[in-house]
Amino acid sequence: MDAYEGLLDQLEDAVGSGSLSRRADVLRRVTDLFMSASGSFSEPQLELFDEVMTRLVQGVELAARAAFGSRLASAVDAPLNIIKMLAFDPAIEVAGPVLSQSTRVTEQMLVENARTMSQDHLLAISRRMEVNESVTDVLLARGNPAVVASTAENSGSRFSGNGFSTLVDKALKDNRLALCVWSRPDIPRHEVVSLFQRVSDEVRAALEAAKPRQAHQIRAAVAAASERLQHMARAGSGIFRDARHEVQELHAQGRLDEAGILRFARAKDFDRTAVALACVCDVSIGVVERALVQKRVEQVIVLAKAARFSWDTAKALLLLKAAKADFASADLDQYCASFSRLQAKTANTALQFYRLRDRAGRV
Repeated sequence: MDAYEGLLDQLEDAVGSGSLSRRADVLRRVTDLFMSASGSFSEPQLELFDEVMTRLVQGVELAARAAFGSRLASAVDAPLNIIKMLAFDPAIEVAGPVLSQSTRVTEQMLVENARTMSQDHLLAISRRMEVNESVTDVLLARGNPAVVASTAENSGSRFSGNGFSTLVDKALKDNRLALCVWSRPDIPRHEVVSLFQRVSDEVRAALEAAKPRQAHQIRAAVAAASERLQHMARAGSGIFRDARHEVQELHAQGRLDEAGILRFARAKDFDRTAVALACVCDVSIGVVERALVQKRVEQVIVLAKAARFSWDTAKALLLLKAAKADFASADLDQYCASFSRLQAKTANTALQFYRLRDRAGRV
């Protein structure tokens, strides 16, 4: 620390003289000293560097601040106060390297920064090696398309359930984002199914409006394309393969009953619930998956009634859908009445119709 002691007098001169070039020169030398031994300082020494750097950086020109921030971004023990000052600098040239690289920027700092700073700041945050759920929630809520795409493309990003739903919503109007969502291995499969279903519906509606006389052919073509994509999503999911193997084993052994399906639904286990419902209703997994993600609830009610489930199980299936906010829980009374009115014979007739349409490739 002898070299540091020799800078103390220069520090006072630099701050007191009002010369920004003098202050920038001392800041550079203090930074040289810090970086030469970074990782070996005690807490009191770090606090001292923090105070010195904070005093020196104030008012220096942009180029000097940017160079300072770029160097300090790589320091494993960069002083916290100066790191926060740099991260919240309005100039992205200064804040960018710190936000995207520094391990000393706390999650709380990132959340606050993402809530208050510019889109360039958000873009820098989205490029970090790791971005936790609390941060990505804000990036997706406030970020422009470039920020959202960068966040989604970052393999180090982690998303909450709400974050995944937001990604799917935004992907409906952004092809680049849709491809990115499709390629992420961590996205829940029900979100992928939902994306396919909603995109298919929008594409089908647009094509039918443009060529109403070809509505039947368009509907079949879009449905077939959607089914192929859903099949690819299932084939690429290890979680789905495990769920299918477990549930089909239960079914083969005669141990797949309503109580088990109720447990799957209450646990919000989309894959096991879908496979189990497909088994007991003797329909394809695609039929059940689409019933569980589309906005209309009639198909779920029909499947539950045809399987002779109780209202408790039907309600659990509907609440599994409610995770997508398709309806409010207050609507359950209305759905309960519909479920009670529906006759098992009518439900079975509708179920047979689903099977025929599915086997004809027109679901």
